[in-house]
Amino acid sequence: MKKIEAIIRPFKLDEVKEALLEEGIRGLTITEVRGYGRQKGHKETYRGSEYQIEFVPKIKIEIVVDDEFTEKVVNAILAVAKTGQVGDGKIFISPVEDVIRIRTEESGSEAL
Repeated sequence: MKKIEAIIRPFKLDEVKEALLEEGIRGLTITEVRGYGRQKGHKETYRGSEYQIEFVPKIKIEIVVDDEFTEKVVNAILAVAKTGQVGDGKIFISPVEDVIRIRTEESGSEAL
């Protein structure tokens, strides 16, 4: 199993969710996060005053899938989250040793 964590632009969440549903992904977790990468934030103007936004708002999506779904999920996220601009985000893929559903105590693929 793999854990896929994607950091995306907030306005892309609905498109990413729909793309994942089309690939058969039934569950995901999202978190509102803030951070910066190479762009180191950006400047905005509000009522004539310019100020620096150091931590840019993003959405973090976490999904655990069987190994054979990893490429489909990554490709679905890339297809809809990419704008070609700095700050599109990143995708991290990590191995998952086990999953246990608390309610039924099922483990492994059955728990997904």
